[in-house]
Amino acid sequence: MAQPDNKKFFENLTGAGKSIAVLTSGGDAQGMNAAVRAVVRMGIYVGAKVYFVHEGYQGMVDGGDNIKEAKWESVSSMLQVGGTVIGSARCKDFRTHEGRLKAAHNLVKRGITNLCVIGGDGSLTGANLFREEWSGLLAELVQQNLIDEEAAQKYSALHIVGMVGSIDNDFCGTDMTIGTDSALHRIIEVVDAIMTTAQSHQRTFVLEVMGRHCGYLALVSALACGADWVLIPEMPPEDGWEEKMCQKLSATRSRGSRLNIIIVAEGAIDRHGKAITSSIVKDLVVQCLGFDTRVTILGHVQRGGTPSAFDRILASRMGVEAVLALLETTANTPACVVSLCGNQSVRLPLMECVQMTQQVQKAMDEKKFEEAVRLRGRSFENNLRTYKLLAHRKPESELPHSNYNVAVLNVGAPAAGMNAAVRSAVRVGISEGHKMFAVSDGFEGFYKGQIKEIKWADVGGWTGQGGSLLGTKRTLPAKYIEKIAEQMRKYNINALLVIGGFEALECLLQLNEARAHYEEFCIPLCMLPATISNNVPGTDLSIGADTALNAIVETCDRIKQSASGTKHRVFIIETMGGYCGYLASVGGLAAGADAAYIYEEPFDIRDLQSNVEHLTEKMKTSIQRGLILRNENSNENYTTDFIYQLYSEEGRGVFDCRKNVLGHMQQGGAPSPFDRNFGTKIAAKAMQWITKKLNESYRQGRVFANTEDSACLLGMRRRAMVFQPVVQLKDETDFVHRIPKEQWWLKLRPLMKILAKYKTSYDVSDSGQLEHVALNRPRESEATAAI
Repeated sequence: MAQPDNKKFFENLTGAGKSIAVLTSGGDAQGMNAAVRAVVRMGIYVGAKVYFVHEGYQGMVDGGDNIKEAKWESVSSMLQVGGTVIGSARCKDFRTHEGRLKAAHNLVKRGITNLCVIGGDGSLTGANLFREEWSGLLAELVQQNLIDEEAAQKYSALHIVGMVGSIDNDFCGTDMTIGTDSALHRIIEVVDAIMTTAQSHQRTFVLEVMGRHCGYLALVSALACGADWVLIPEMPPEDGWEEKMCQKLSATRSRGSRLNIIIVAEGAIDRHGKAITSSIVKDLVVQCLGFDTRVTILGHVQRGGTPSAFDRILASRMGVEAVLALLETTANTPACVVSLCGNQSVRLPLMECVQMTQQVQKAMDEKKFEEAVRLRGRSFENNLRTYKLLAHRKPESELPHSNYNVAVLNVGAPAAGMNAAVRSAVRVGISEGHKMFAVSDGFEGFYKGQIKEIKWADVGGWTGQGGSLLGTKRTLPAKYIEKIAEQMRKYNINALLVIGGFEALECLLQLNEARAHYEEFCIPLCMLPATISNNVPGTDLSIGADTALNAIVETCDRIKQSASGTKHRVFIIETMGGYCGYLASVGGLAAGADAAYIYEEPFDIRDLQSNVEHLTEKMKTSIQRGLILRNENSNENYTTDFIYQLYSEEGRGVFDCRKNVLGHMQQGGAPSPFDRNFGTKIAAKAMQWITKKLNESYRQGRVFANTEDSACLLGMRRRAMVFQPVVQLKDETDFVHRIPKEQWWLKLRPLMKILAKYKTSYDVSDSGQLEHVALNRPRESEATAAI
């Protein structure tokens, strides 16, 4: 079939005759293995030779067995392993000219001129210096008769692409570095565990997290667990912070809380550059308040463990993008780093990012702290602003009094992160001067009058709770519209925030239509997407989907491990999602699946047969396990049972089969750090929009808003958070199957197939183009990434 003209497919990009070396350098980070696996498999796929460089730059300097050719099977079963299996080391030799000369000789001997470096800013700066010196190093090698002129000519240019692997998320130019999300998982697991013991004994806990020069982990974990106080190096507290902090802790206790959580970044300082350690904070709390206080230093726990679903997907996307960048590079292309902006891969000049990262440290050294925060990027700024908004309650006398009543409710199936969104909406609403009302059990509770005012302290401790504490139902409002209008009048509701999945969109459309008959609905209406299925049009991501993905990936890891040491085995796993294949496809990519059957990509018996044959071939190698994911509604005839029986029969004598239906475990559990923060930030932004709309639509003593843009869905699209009128989303929606007509993640499916060794077409027209750091951000009015 002819491909559309506007698309560019990577079949035109060949790696034949090219050699790529991949190395991990500096501190390790979870997800590095996923990046290495993606580089190796994509490199081999396009016809290049791929080499491992063991032990980072030290291995490149030492040569020998440290530089080995990688095979497809070399990277099997490493997706779920933390750290880096090819080793990482800090190398003094590479900092010397002689060391780099040895490294150049070792690469030329193997014909390697393409380097993929996974590490922090130090590792990437070293790679760039190596590239700049390359021609001079080759000239020296010729002079010393270590290589001939022909080799120097043939390998005259060294191409470098970087990926940032660092748990600190301290690299400018990317919203997230590989390993950061997994480190947040470790921190939040500890905080959730500590909260239960702290509550039992009415204790204060001081937690010290990593981040010598960057407070990202401390800030985001404080946001994700609703910590009482956070101390970070970029924004030292004002003089007199000790008294303010103690007042805050005391006020929290007086409102009935049984615990306090303080998070300290290991590099936290005061305004005069003096270190603020966890023990200083503990002594302070004990002396001033007499609270029973304990210190927990998380240390290297944060670096360890299995990578999260987010890190596996991020690293896999970046690894593939890095190989594409190397294939497209020319002698004049500057060394680039593959970054994430919002939900999109971008390529940025490596040294621009490094220089901006160094400027942050310079600003901190010069005590220009506001400048340091700004240089960290919009994502960091937004986190800090949101934390301040939610953690520090202003005295009643300082609050604006708007006289507006805003109601918040959950609709549809529960999704992890809903409670974080409600907490955020309530607290931001109160800060804006509104009276906040909570509606129990969705629109069913609304028409029954289950509405009550909700205060600041009522939502304390909600961020870490799974499910929906308000209660949620799938009931749509159309049937009870008159009763709902009556309740709106009774409680004088001036704006509505609906948090939910596809049903929430249908609810908003029905309320919008009801405006013609009931003035009560002529108010600002806003919807936040919250569903594990991620099937809401107008947004790339929904609250709850990340937690569900992690549940799927964790279970797949365990299921695959159950087959270790046994004969060849294939697992068929059914995921939720209705007709939306997001969980099966993206979960498949993160778990290293061989195939994922979904409704959006029709399949027939020939496809099933070809998958069985592919697995049979695979089992002849050293690979012993296969993983197949199937979305619950992918096909009414090719059920999970049918596929299981087909695979069992056709694979007889080669492999045996097992099947699992994951069911509602995908909906439960504590929300992931991503969902807590996504819910928190998106709800804060929605409340600010509601305030703006209320002020704009207040006329002659009442609120009246009936324009299209006063009933919106707030979603994340590519690089920005966007408010979209729900009426305009109707054309983008398949209401029969409850999915958007176009879904961005379908572009990730070929990536899963390539990494599972299938021949396929991969559209690279959407791959990152080289940009400049300064241009890499949306306008001020648009928020950036989810975390």
